[in-house]
Amino acid sequence: MKRAFLILAAMSTLALPAMADEALAKSKNCMACHAVDKKLVGPSYKDVAKKYAGDAKAVDALATKIVKGGSGVWGAIPMPANTQVSEAEAKKLAAWVLSLK
Repeated sequence: MKRAFLILAAMSTLALPAMADEALAKSKNCMACHAVDKKLVGPSYKDVAKKYAGDAKAVDALATKIVKGGSGVWGAIPMPANTQVSEAEAKKLAAWVLSLK
């Protein structure tokens, strides 16, 4: 019983950062155009993670796109600049997106 409790406690601790990062995405209005597993206005976060898998520069590149916006990578609809997102928050969001499978 004690072992089961410790396993559950460890698992819940691992899930907290992911939930916090999703909450950050919601609070910065990212989820208005993106979803974790389906295309909305922009690509799904899982599609972004697949596209940039193995790219060592992806966190910095995506963080820059989050703050400054971008166009042409995922189609004709541009991603607007998100000046309400700090550089640190953008890096946290990019790392979270890239962690999705």
